[in-house]
Amino acid sequence: MASITTGANLRVENNATLIVNFNNADSQLDLNTILGNDNGRFSWGSGGFLGSAQNVSFSVEGAGVPVFRAQLKNANGDFVPADVNLDERIKYDGSNVVFQQ
Repeated sequence: MASITTGANLRVENNATLIVNFNNADSQLDLNTILGNDNGRFSWGSGGFLGSAQNVSFSVEGAGVPVFRAQLKNANGDFVPADVNLDERIKYDGSNVVFQQ
């Protein structure tokens, strides 16, 4: 499977929908179904991070690293900076963007 940065265009809409354009076709993945909040840190597989997030952003950095950022609420109720490299678990399978457990 290929990196999602293989696509010409990557963007996040509505704070959680990852859209990757491959060969003029969009493939989407709802990040809120696969990213959770574990005491102010993103966690893979649990879902629901949006319920405790603010200032969500996305960028492709450095040598093509897709970084998703937000301020997530921790156990004390404070919002703390958090980020995750989407390439760790999200790949392109030739036709779709997929989450790898």
